[in-house]
Amino acid sequence: MRTHAKRTTLLLFALWSLHGFSNAGTDQCYVCHHAQSDKPSSLFRKDVHFEKGITCAGCHGGKADSDDMTVAMDSSQGFIGVPKGDAISRACAGCHSSEERMKSFGSSLPLHQLENLQSSVHGKMIDQGGSRVVQCITCHDAHGIVRVKSPSSPVSPLNVVAKCSGCHSNALFMRTYNPSLPIDQLEKYRTSVHGARNAKGDAKVAECVSCHGSHNILGPADVKSQVYPVNLPGTCAHCHSDPEYMKEYKIPTDQYQKFAASVHGAALLQRHDVGAPACNKCHGNHGATPPGVQSISNVCGTCHVINAELFAASPHKKAFDEQKLPECETCHGNHEILAASNKLLGTESGAVCSRCHSPSNNPRGFEAAKGMRSLADSLASIESESSALVDEAERKGMEVGAEKFALRDVRQARMESRTVVHAFNPAKFREVAEKGIASALTVREDARAAVKEFYFRRAGLGVATLIITVLAISLFLMIRRIERRQQQKLQRSQDDMSHVH
Repeated sequence: MRTHAKRTTLLLFALWSLHGFSNAGTDQCYVCHHAQSDKPSSLFRKDVHFEKGITCAGCHGGKADSDDMTVAMDSSQGFIGVPKGDAISRACAGCHSSEERMKSFGSSLPLHQLENLQSSVHGKMIDQGGSRVVQCITCHDAHGIVRVKSPSSPVSPLNVVAKCSGCHSNALFMRTYNPSLPIDQLEKYRTSVHGARNAKGDAKVAECVSCHGSHNILGPADVKSQVYPVNLPGTCAHCHSDPEYMKEYKIPTDQYQKFAASVHGAALLQRHDVGAPACNKCHGNHGATPPGVQSISNVCGTCHVINAELFAASPHKKAFDEQKLPECETCHGNHEILAASNKLLGTESGAVCSRCHSPSNNPRGFEAAKGMRSLADSLASIESESSALVDEAERKGMEVGAEKFALRDVRQARMESRTVVHAFNPAKFREVAEKGIASALTVREDARAAVKEFYFRRAGLGVATLIITVLAISLFLMIRRIERRQQQKLQRSQDDMSHVH
């Protein structure tokens, strides 16, 4: 029986050598399994580990160079059979976390994949058997592992979307771990610019790994996540700010710089206000696509609700639709949106109204814009003057609590005027602006009165101080006169006594 087994082994060895297998004569496990034409050995033949000369025992343990099954699969030889649960990833880490071993294979791959996986959102989720949800082979497969850059790799740019959706599009599977996560990410991705190009074979466009990472995937609420709101613009900019990488797509690469300087970017990137919009708030997440002309106002209106409603009822709505102009973007821009100021309104150079309105072209709108700008400037000027007077009175120690509270109404009117301007109705704008101006005038007069009272009190204090000083000096002089008279009287008395004696 043993002689027959040896002959079979020699025959397989000859066949193995004819096929050019690099580790011939060292992996008897493979020889036997390949003779049976089983699927694992067929896949392993194309595996990058097979190419590097790693035997079956490299993952399963045992004595790979023995043709005796009992010896080859002896537990004393380290045979573990098929790894289960976390033992799978630990087996991979036996080499992939060892700098010495990876160098021996000529590999420059990073050494911390297992640590990253363990600290990732996938590594933290434990199933009922006490194992992590994702192991190395979940994404890379087991016996047919190829290089990530290979088109046949399940985690290559053109395949990774399908690999991720294998779990993330499975309602029954996701319900076990995170029922709140949507399962339509793949469908949304295919509607995006990225997804459409990816489906056509463009491996450069963003896919799951581009945004979420690979081994170190973290939840979007984690401040270290690549898709945490404050980090997301930088993640997008990794591609979109690279002129060489984006050259073939013929789109600008200055979006990040413009966004960082915008009112939205300042709030998000400088003040870390996660309520401020990042790229995904306007473009979408998995379905990321630039908003079209017809939908820009709807996208902006998800946050700026009142502005959108006022514009929709304004005369500009019809004009913009007829000229196919994007609504909010036409006046405010897109990535470089700046804080609203009076400079946007009116007919002066730089005002957005002057782009369409002039004395000869749309003169009615020209006059309306001119009038609204005048009111806006008046409100801002009087508010500034009133605020300065209130501050002056407060520095002088006067009670101005009521005036400071009234200034809130003035500021509210100014903010309201910047909202109601989207109605492009001069009468409505005047009503709001004049209400603010009236409040500011009242505050200004009250603050002036407080400042005048301070000077009045100071003058009164000066007079009172002078009077008190005069009285004190007079009293001092009077006391001195009395003392001198008493001394003189005492001296005369002493003189009279000396004469008697």
